[in-house]
Amino acid sequence: MRFALLALAFGIASVAGAEAPKSLPESALARAAELRDQHVERGQAYEIVESLTTEIGPRMAGTEADLRAVEWARQHFIALGYDEVRIEPFTFPYWHRGHERGEITAPFPQPLAITALGGSVGTGGEPLEAEIVHFENLQALIAAPEGSLEGRIVFISRRTDRVRDGSGYGVSVPGRSNGAAEAAARGAAGLIIRSISTNSDRFPHTGMMRYAEGGRRIPAAAVSNPDADLLLNMLRRGAPVRVRLEIDAETRGEALSYNVIGDIRGRDLPEEVVVIGGHLDSWDLGTGALDDGAGVAITMAAGAALLKLPERPRRTVRVIAWGNEEQGLIGARAYAAAHAADMERHLIAAESDFGAGRIYALRAGVEPSYWPLLEQIASVLEPLGIPFEREGGGPGPDVIPLAQRGVPWAQLAQDGTDYFDYHHTANDTLDKIDSDALDQQVAAYAVFSYLAAEVEEGFGRRP
Repeated sequence: MRFALLALAFGIASVAGAEAPKSLPESALARAAELRDQHVERGQAYEIVESLTTEIGPRMAGTEADLRAVEWARQHFIALGYDEVRIEPFTFPYWHRGHERGEITAPFPQPLAITALGGSVGTGGEPLEAEIVHFENLQALIAAPEGSLEGRIVFISRRTDRVRDGSGYGVSVPGRSNGAAEAAARGAAGLIIRSISTNSDRFPHTGMMRYAEGGRRIPAAAVSNPDADLLLNMLRRGAPVRVRLEIDAETRGEALSYNVIGDIRGRDLPEEVVVIGGHLDSWDLGTGALDDGAGVAITMAAGAALLKLPERPRRTVRVIAWGNEEQGLIGARAYAAAHAADMERHLIAAESDFGAGRIYALRAGVEPSYWPLLEQIASVLEPLGIPFEREGGGPGPDVIPLAQRGVPWAQLAQDGTDYFDYHHTANDTLDKIDSDALDQQVAAYAVFSYLAAEVEEGFGRRP
């Protein structure tokens, strides 16, 4: 997952417009409470994510496992009884990770736990060995003069702060995203960064990086947090520190993947949709249990709860297992482009893509006159420990392309205190997930999507 803190720029800005309707029918609120208490099948979401991680495992976009995951998702939607299930294709550049190895060669030779960053080039068939030059963060690197890093390997040591809402990640991740471009512009031969992670384990963290258009491309990798500390300890001793990197990675033409969509058709206004979902792809190091098998399972199971009601929601509830989120929201952008003519019919969208921690708040990007509707939804979420907060939050990553086209967003904010211990590492595995926490989230997404589909006029539009 690329955590969408930049999406806070969307904020909760007002959209001028007509007075919004202020209430939901009491019958809808009562039905939502029934949905919360009686129709969420305990353990179902855990069973879904267990199936995905056991039967498919890692599913990096462009791989054979990614295509197996698409069929897995299609079959699960069908088995759960969704009214319409379909796949929508898109293409993208396929990045391949081969072998990778790192070591300190001087002054005290030791191995390093490294992983190439997504999109990185390799070392060209031969190891790259050079002295490292240390920067505390990306800003310090940008301040270095042009040509001052000729032939050296840049090391960025910015540590990620542990914060419940994940905001520490947003502060650190520019070094991963843009470090190689800035280092290359100053003559560097390679980049290593401290993992954008809060763990103390020897599990390096991958994730996408970008090169400057037309700029030099240098190999880029992350080292685990303990290895970053080791490098700093050596640097403090005053002698030059040399590192050898051997990375086999490359982009190999175009690949194909799909968004997998399950619709619960609305009883009155089926062409108008409420969107929930998670992303189906994962990085290749772990099994993608938290990022984002949990989100797919939560929202699939929420839709399954709606199917147990005596009648369908007023509007269509659409659950999307987005493709290739990790490498730049590729599936979400393809969906938004393919459905551009229908954006006015997308009432609101929410994505579960922040692990498996319990939801602690409901937030939304809507014009303030619609807040009473969100507060009514939150009144049904209150027994789950979920209040409505009028400030903060942002759209889930795959919701950003919809929000950019005016679709209101909601955030069911999850506790991510330990999320970045595991995110994008080999330690993102099923044992980190608590089934009861998933059940709380399924109930929340079921209530939210049902009541969002029942509102009289919708949630307005955004700028």
